[in-house]
Parts: sequence; C-alpha cells; structure tokens
Amino acid sequence: MLVRRNLATNVFGPKARLKNFCSASAAKVSGSNGDHSYVQGEKPGSTDSFPQHDIAIVGGGMVGMALACSLASMPLTKQLSIAIIDSNPALKGGASIKKDGPPDPRVSTVTPATISFFKDVDAWKYVEQQRHAYFDKMQVWDYTGLGYTKYHARDVNKEFLGCVVENKVLQSSLLSRIQCTDAQTTIYSSRLTSMNLSPSSSPTVAANVSSKTTMNEPGHLAKLELSDGSSLYAKLVVGADGSKSRVRELAGFKTTGWNYSQNAVICTVEHTQENFCAWQRFLPSGPIALLPIGDNYSNIVWTMNPKEATDRKLMDQDDFVKDVNSALDCGYGPSPQSSVFGSQSFFSWLKPDVTVSVDEGFEVPPKVVKLASERMVFPLSLNHAKNYASKRVVLIGDAAHTVHPLAGQGVNLGFGDAFSLSKVIAEGVALGTDIGEVGLMKKYEAERKPANIAMMAILDGFQKAYSVDFGPLNVLRAAAFHGANYISPLKKSIISYASGDQRLPLFT
Repeated sequence: MLVRRNLATNVFGPKARLKNFCSASAAKVSGSNGDHSYVQGEKPGSTDSFPQHDIAIVGGGMVGMALACSLASMPLTKQLSIAIIDSNPALKGGASIKKDGPPDPRVSTVTPATISFFKDVDAWKYVEQQRHAYFDKMQVWDYTGLGYTKYHARDVNKEFLGCVVENKVLQSSLLSRIQCTDAQTTIYSSRLTSMNLSPSSSPTVAANVSSKTTMNEPGHLAKLELSDGSSLYAKLVVGADGSKSRVRELAGFKTTGWNYSQNAVICTVEHTQENFCAWQRFLPSGPIALLPIGDNYSNIVWTMNPKEATDRKLMDQDDFVKDVNSALDCGYGPSPQSSVFGSQSFFSWLKPDVTVSVDEGFEVPPKVVKLASERMVFPLSLNHAKNYASKRVVLIGDAAHTVHPLAGQGVNLGFGDAFSLSKVIAEGVALGTDIGEVGLMKKYEAERKPANIAMMAILDGFQKAYSVDFGPLNVLRAAAFHGANYISPLKKSIISYASGDQRLPLFT
C-alpha cells in the first residue's frame, strides 16, 4: 500500500488489493499532494515531526534503488526502515515507458553478474516485461585496419554476454519490486541540503515502531535536512547521488581524478533489421559503440573532443547519420581484412585449442538509416573517492567512482556496490551491531575498493592507449587485438572479467 505522509487515506485500499498493483509493469507512487510516499510496510518511527529511519539512501536512481531492493529482499534486512531521498518525479508517479516508441538514449549494458543480482532480488521479471536486448557476440576493432577481435558467449559457455536496457526501465523495475515486498520504505520527494553526523540531541523513537537495530541515545543518529524544510534521522546515510554527490561533499570525502577532455554523444538510431551484436570501433578521437536495444533500434555512444561533440549535436540529422555510418565502416581508415601477423598460426604455439568466435571473420555493422531520438552530450571523467566509508556515511555507485564509458562498466560497478553493501548490513543486523559503525562499513569498502580500482585502471589504460596515433604503438595495439582473438585463455579471461567475474584478465 502507498500512503501520503500528510494524508490519512489509503490510496490503494486493503492489502488484498496489492497483488493487482504488483502485477503492473511500471511502478507508480500516486496521490494528489504531499512530498513523502510510503511504500508498503509500517510508517517510520517519529517524534516531534522528525521521522527516524535505519537507513537513508540519498539518490533514488538505479544504484540507490538496487540497494533498497536488495535490503527489502533479504530476511535479515527487510524489517529495516529505509528512506529514499530523491526529487525525481518519476519516483512519485512512475516513469512513462512506451514499448511502441523509440527507446530512450540513456541505456546501460548490464552484465550476466548484474542480471543474476536482479534475478536474486526478483526484479528481472519486470525488466523482461519491457524492451530489452540480449546480445551474445561483440566485435571490437580500430581505425588502422590492423586488427580486430570477436567475442562470443559460447566461448565461455554462456547464453549471452550482456543485455542493453533503458535506464528508466531498470529504475522502474527495481521500484516495482520494492512495492511488492513488505519493506518499510519511504520516498521523500526532495533534495538533501545539509547533514549533521553528530547532532547534539536525537529524537526519542517510540519502541513499538522502531526496528531492533535502532539506538535512541544522542549521537547514534545522523540528521538530514531537506530542501522542503523537513528533517529526518537515520543510523546510516548512503550516498547514491551520482558523480556530483552532495553526501560526499557534506561528509568531507576527498576524491582524486581527472577530466578526459572528451564528451560522449549518445542517441538512438534505427536500422532496417534488428541488430543482435555489440560493436565498438576505436577512432582517433575516441571509441564509437553501436549497441542493440531491441526491435530495429540501436544505441550510439560516440566519444570525441568537446568541439566535435557540439558540432555533431547540432548538425543536420542526415549528415549525422552519414557520419555514424562512416565511423562504423571505412571512415578514418580501412576495415580489417587479414591479419598482419599471419592469422591464427602466429599464436598457435601458445595454446592448441581455440574459441568458437576465432573462426568468424570480420563483419561490417548494420547500416543506420535514421536518427530516432535527440542527441545528448555528456563530459567524461575519471573520479574516485579516497574513502568509501566513515561513521554513519557510506558511498556507492558514481558517488564513489566514475569511469570512462568505453566498456559500459560504470553502472555494473554500482550494482556490485549495492549488492556488497546490502550483505555487510545484513551481517551487522545478524550480529546485533550498530549498522552505522565505521568498522562495519569499512568491510564493504575493503571488498569493493580493490575491484573498482582494478576496473578503473583497465579502462583508463585503454583510453590512454587508444588516444595516441603512432606507428609502432598502432602495431602493438594490433598485436593485442589478435592476441585477444586467437589466444584462447586470454579471450576467455577477458569475457569472464567483463561479465562480472572478479578475476583479472590474465593468463590463468
């Protein structure tokens, strides 16, 4: 049931009617006026109009919702009182998702590990009700024409390499799942303005509505003040509010990183037939990716310098389509035809067995016939918080780390954070410890920080290696392409790592 905080009515009626609501494909939080929406479960404890929660998640995007959904799905944590603070109106009224229209250009490529996470929390079934596109092969090459590599799910005995889904579908699917649990989740349609991690006094919470992990002594709760003038208390504040995290700023977390002097142009394009492969070509100014998104649509993520991005955003649509087709075919240089290293025989001495995709020749991507959405431009950067956790505060997703989009790993790292943090919180609940204690949160940091840094280093290395046009380096890159294509152990390790395994892509 969903109830407005300032209304005394039950919008959806008795609990028996919830089953019909849960069968809806898109999540909806309805009501006329009011800023706070209660998702099924008891209202949070409160005194003097200051509600108290076990966990306050600042940011209701995909990663914040994933954490809330994971907590709502586990026996040890589903009784926790959770606040989600986000001014996005889609969380109140449900995202507008039309299956018959062109896909939104903001998409994510989710890995098999992320899909398993969604299935574990019973949210993937909502994704499958909307448009999505599995792909089982991928081709990567560069503009020099010296090399390419192909990956196939069958190389590692998988059904698929990934699935491309609109961001709003992922977000709404997680919200739909939360609404169909007994979780005590409250959505605050507002923004965080200030945060006091050591308030001089804390509200006394009524014993009959507090969870067993609640501690009522002063100093055991963080106080959050919102843009609508309201306040709330929480034992743990989770910053899931993106790369410009307000939580990170208020908590004083330091970051390190740099701008890439590159922008990404994203859009939806249309073909005459459906695309079932993920394509990526490295160009002098950055990679261009063509990702299937279902029906006859694909998503474009094209990295280039800021001036080129501005020009291509404003240029005529037909000219833009011509540029895209050129970038994916013979523009900037020839397509790979044969190996400069004498094909597979050059590498045969390393390992006699080969993968399924090694015998598949180079393919030209399907032609784009039409631009099907607006063109959006985003600046690219690398950023990493030096610490993920302190007392009562923890960071996940882009609030903790941002990466180059060339491998589509950013949101998958965030989902990994959400899964890891939910497990650590469950451990704290099981042991009866304060879930806001820094020692507990440091366990999450110790698990996720090395994995995130490793992926960031790999992606940054790729970005730098392909940003230089220099003859000897081009040959080395070609050798790397062919090595990845023909050396079976290396190819399998790369696929497994990109699919969500924590093993680094080495000869193991």
